[in-house]
Amino acid sequence: MHAPIPANEIERLFELSELDIDYSGVQNQFEDLVKLAAKVVGAEFSLVNLIDNYTQWSVVSHGIDLQQMPREDSVCQYTIMQPELFEVQNLATDERFKDKFYVTGNPNLTYYWGVPLQIKDGVNIGALCVLDTKKKEITPEKQELLVLIASEVTNRIKTLQTLQKLKEEANLASNTTKKMAHDIRGPIGGIIGLTQMIQQQGSNTTVTDLLELINLINKSGSSLLNLADEILSEYQKEKPAKGKQADCYTLSSLQQKLIELYTPQAASKNITLLVEHGADFSNLYFPKSKLLQIIGNLISNAIKYTNDGGKVEVHLAYQVMDEENQLQIKVSDNGVGIPQDKLVELRATQAEATSTAGTSGEKGYGFGLQLVKHLVWAKKGSFLVDSEPGVKTTFSVLLPVAKIVE
Repeated sequence: MHAPIPANEIERLFELSELDIDYSGVQNQFEDLVKLAAKVVGAEFSLVNLIDNYTQWSVVSHGIDLQQMPREDSVCQYTIMQPELFEVQNLATDERFKDKFYVTGNPNLTYYWGVPLQIKDGVNIGALCVLDTKKKEITPEKQELLVLIASEVTNRIKTLQTLQKLKEEANLASNTTKKMAHDIRGPIGGIIGLTQMIQQQGSNTTVTDLLELINLINKSGSSLLNLADEILSEYQKEKPAKGKQADCYTLSSLQQKLIELYTPQAASKNITLLVEHGADFSNLYFPKSKLLQIIGNLISNAIKYTNDGGKVEVHLAYQVMDEENQLQIKVSDNGVGIPQDKLVELRATQAEATSTAGTSGEKGYGFGLQLVKHLVWAKKGSFLVDSEPGVKTTFSVLLPVAKIVE
């Protein structure tokens, strides 16, 4: 059964890439919300899932240990097709899900309810969902609470993006940057306002500990607000930002992040993933911006088109230049390769969206390489591909990176 693809899929992926989210690094920002969602309806499990071209990333979960799964295996891929919500009363009798591993095996899920995370009108980047091993009935009032919680999730995502952009501009400390610090108070204030709405409605429910959980949300919102004030205060004192910050990588830290995120994908197909980096300048810092989006899509694409028992290799290198430093990225695999006609097309222009199948029958969404090229060109970098069908494929990316002042 073919998985669904939104009509605005490429726009959806572009919007997700603009958020530039570290899927394994934002759990603390949403833990209170997934716990609240589960409590509101008395569900065993709840998750915040973001869906990219290849993968569903569970950026935070409650009651279940799940970090990622192939997009074509997820239920939330159907939720992002909806304008409002998606419900499955019995996963075990639904043709789309009855054979999925989470239904036939532990935790033997039965019930699913999800609401899309809409980052802008008509653009759904993922879903907030609650799940259970038993059938449930969710009242309209509690559905409304879940929709409010989902709205809070997207508000926090937008706030985190604003904070990240602010950090990227930190070395400038210009009037524009100061204005950004003021501006982020608005969405953060909105977070706290939403929690007050939830509190007013939730106080009439019988869900235990609901008000206590909402207090946790208020504390989280206040914490973000204090962070904004701290950043603004630093600018007013004209203190330049330090280079060694959380918004930077070294070759070593980027290597470890890629291993953490993509080894599970490779292991699921019995593929060896090797990530190495050059020794020269390995401890120099460079901005994180869009690197996980670029390299991650290349790795996922390589894994998808490499047969069981194959190998995917990633090599990272850093060059210090007189005019502009450069990051070199090579992603190679010994998979099925790219046919000559598609290779010519890929080298010449943005890849045409196709629906070819991967080596394990995965749905080929066809947008991953197009997104990579868009991101690389936006950063004024270069994108090259060489492939020998049935032997190997290598993608080479060269990106200019800003020099970090220590």
